[in-house]
Amino acid sequence: MHNANYQVYFTCAHTNARLGELRLKHGNVSTPVFLPVGSQGSIRSLTSDDLEKIDVEMILCNSYHLFLRPGVAIIERAGGLHNFIRWNRPILTDSGGYQIFSLSSFNKIKDDGIYFRSHIDGSEHFITPELSIDIQEKFGADIIMALDICPQNPINRRNVEYAVEITSQWAQRCVVAKHNNEQLLFGIIQGGIYNDLRTKSVEQITCFDFPGYAIGGLSLGEPKADMWSVVAHTVSLIPVDKPRYLMGVGSPEDIINGVSMGIDIFDSALPTRVARNGALFTRNGRINIKRSQYRDIFDPIDKDCKCYTCRNYTAAYLHHLFKCEELLAYRLATIHNLFFLKMLINGIRDSIKNGNFPEFKDNFTNNYRTTDEECRINQKLRGLETKRNRIIKYFQ
Repeated sequence: MHNANYQVYFTCAHTNARLGELRLKHGNVSTPVFLPVGSQGSIRSLTSDDLEKIDVEMILCNSYHLFLRPGVAIIERAGGLHNFIRWNRPILTDSGGYQIFSLSSFNKIKDDGIYFRSHIDGSEHFITPELSIDIQEKFGADIIMALDICPQNPINRRNVEYAVEITSQWAQRCVVAKHNNEQLLFGIIQGGIYNDLRTKSVEQITCFDFPGYAIGGLSLGEPKADMWSVVAHTVSLIPVDKPRYLMGVGSPEDIINGVSMGIDIFDSALPTRVARNGALFTRNGRINIKRSQYRDIFDPIDKDCKCYTCRNYTAAYLHHLFKCEELLAYRLATIHNLFFLKMLINGIRDSIKNGNFPEFKDNFTNNYRTTDEECRINQKLRGLETKRNRIIKYFQ
């Protein structure tokens, strides 16, 4: 079970979990893997050296943001994205389709592309599948994504049907437009929460024999049960010799659940975003370091954690930094959360290799307290609404 760019080495006998390896221009990456999100070309508050010490293997950068600022010409003159941000390990660039729909104050879909207005300065732009590929090739990322449509209203079936059709048409155009053989182009499967549309999208997208496939259009506020039902259905249809990428999902409980269903690649801004808000991962679930109960706890956040933060600072000190809104708080919290996920991924990989992944998963989920479902959905919807209102206010 292998191809030139991806090989599966171990599989779990009782779940769909698997251990594999991606072979990329800037290095090989073991899977399952989690990609921290550096939309603007940086993981907020951290340097490339910080990420290497945590042993982050690959990061995600966003073409939409980098296209608008600093612009393709600047990154080209710097020698590509790796040189520009001083990162020598693999990079995946998202096409920016989701950001165009979620951040633009105006967008209009045509068969040939998308008209949109920048959320930064209101300037108008037109992006096509061909231009999206050209931008990502000039950036020089190891994995690039086909331009797709992420439906703004995933509950509206008509919107989702349209997204499936246009995403398929644009995928074909992306294949034709791609010229750099050192980059892997992944196709994106849409279909919302409708399994029949997911089936249709898989049939259309896999016709192009992409080296990898992403499941898009989820984790947008739908109930977790619906999301996982769709993931299980979609994974069962994707060729087994291709890596499977679940876009925008990255909480600890979701990673271990996704791995059990056969997902190989995850990305999300959640671990770093919640870190900056004082939410820290522990073996027992998230804690809010801002709460007064941590004011005089002179132990690390997690006594068994070996991250830089836990080896050098106490929970009381982090509590103090957050209450004072010191910038160091965000850096130390982000280091901890990314290290936590790295250790989780390492544990998952070892358990798959050793044949005890189900026991590892059960032990983790039995001890990890998850965020309340209703609270999670409300937080997601409030976040999206805040983005929209901020953009609308900017242009008034």
